[in-house]
Amino acid sequence: MEQENPGVLKTEATQRAGQMRNRIRLRCVLALARKESYQIFRDPSSLIIAFVLPNILLLLFGWGISLDLGYIPIGVVVENRSTDTSRIVAALRGSPYFMVREADHRNELEPLLVGGRIKGLVVLSQDLSARLNAGSAPIQLLVAGSDANTAELIVGYMETVLQKDRLRWSEEAGQPLRSGIINIEGRVWYNPNMDSRSAILPGSIAVIMTLIGTILTSLVVAREWERGTMEALLASSITRAEFLLGKFIPYFVLGLAAMLVVALVSVVVFAVPFRGSWPVLVGVSAVYLAVALGLGLFISTATRNQFVATQAALIVGYLPSFILSDLVFEINSMPLPIRLLTHILPPRYFVSALRTLFLAGDVWDVIIPDTLILCIFAAVLWNLTIRKTRLTLE
Repeated sequence: MEQENPGVLKTEATQRAGQMRNRIRLRCVLALARKESYQIFRDPSSLIIAFVLPNILLLLFGWGISLDLGYIPIGVVVENRSTDTSRIVAALRGSPYFMVREADHRNELEPLLVGGRIKGLVVLSQDLSARLNAGSAPIQLLVAGSDANTAELIVGYMETVLQKDRLRWSEEAGQPLRSGIINIEGRVWYNPNMDSRSAILPGSIAVIMTLIGTILTSLVVAREWERGTMEALLASSITRAEFLLGKFIPYFVLGLAAMLVVALVSVVVFAVPFRGSWPVLVGVSAVYLAVALGLGLFISTATRNQFVATQAALIVGYLPSFILSDLVFEINSMPLPIRLLTHILPPRYFVSALRTLFLAGDVWDVIIPDTLILCIFAAVLWNLTIRKTRLTLE
């Protein structure tokens, strides 16, 4: 009887083992996903992170962060009261931007400006009416420069209020406004009221999804190691792909549900316009969730410690998505090295796609490139995660 070559048998066994490792068994993936789903619903912290924390953050973004100034305390010095000065003061009082405090002398209001109790000081000089009749009347505006952004906004709002009032004067008098030949009529697209809330909230969904996605999955593998349940999984025949998919699917569904809730709250509660289509929003968000969850799984696999994983998720996920995503700070105003860095950060492209969908609609010239770049990020992160995952005790 002919004996089989042990080397051939070993080679065939190795090939079969390799085929088993490369094959994804749906039954094992669903079993792991079901087990992870039970763990999610038995652990209220996961549901709090998925549904309560996003809405708290959205409320903070919607009500707590605003780039628009309103009811700024300013002082107005009227050195010589006349019809002209009364109209200017009335225009400032009627503006939704300013809270006006009047005085007859600069000495009464300058200490308030120095002390920060008022943000600006308008001086209506004694010869204002005479200069207006002559055709030109400069008005002095003193602004506290301790906050450069606020100072710039005050100057811009003041020019807008006075320009509108000057136009109204000319219309009532039936005389053309003598400001030169060119008359610029501006029009703002997509956000005509220039409401900063409508610009911030769509992008804030990217920050929220990054934080939620990375934190949720940064704990799952580390939790298995810390609780000692990883040994039971290692004793089974699951592969790395099955293990990661079983962890990914429940949190992917949870993340999509949280995204839809946050988007609906933005539209219904904060009246943010949504001009795109919901299926496209779900599709782009699904791709970005694959990126965020992949990053969280990579952190969890690499650290194997829940505390370290949480800190890493906050640093790697939340901070770049808030600071370097063009959400609040203009990327074009950043130094060149930082601008280059933003190109390798996924939140930049998700913020761009979200703002386009909410404010402009389905602009494919923006959405398709951003989504393709996110797909590349997802593929790279998942490749790194699969390579980093080791189903051994060493």
